[in-house]
Amino acid sequence: MPWVKRSLGILSLVLVTAIALCLHFYLPRHEVVHVTGVEVKRMDADGVISAENPADGPTRDVYFINTVSTDAKREVAVYRNEDTGWGFPWYFKFDSADLQAKAQDYSRDTNQFAVIRYYGWRFQIFSMFPNITDIKATTSNTEPFPVFVTLFFGGLLILVLAITLLVRRKLRARHRPMVPNQ
Repeated sequence: MPWVKRSLGILSLVLVTAIALCLHFYLPRHEVVHVTGVEVKRMDADGVISAENPADGPTRDVYFINTVSTDAKREVAVYRNEDTGWGFPWYFKFDSADLQAKAQDYSRDTNQFAVIRYYGWRFQIFSMFPNITDIKATTSNTEPFPVFVTLFFGGLLILVLAITLLVRRKLRARHRPMVPNQ
């Protein structure tokens, strides 16, 4: 029987880790950056079209926004700016061209900070870029408080606690001895 408990523990750990990774990927994050440039690339299902990767199917234009962090490290980051449309994740983003125009305007002023909201990860080996969902000019280099993420995890915590209490009550009621009526 100990192997069953151990297996359930490992399975639970794997499940919680997978859920945490999905939430980290899809929930919005913010960053304050300097926009250094914008570009448009033609892509297909295999990535950016080039001499090494010719187009072999339907293609689309994808906007990219180049940034530099505002801290002392001055780390360079590239973000994808693509509509999510009606599909998953449900950001309902239809204004990538407008965001590209804003980013291009912010790139002209080297002293202009911009707050970007994005989701996703950057993996150079897979040519995978995080997707920007919003960009706004700011005068401060402090990141905004993540209100949505805080409310999301607060609601999730309340839901988990309510389910835990409900299950505990049901289990206690099941194991309580029956007292005959007198």
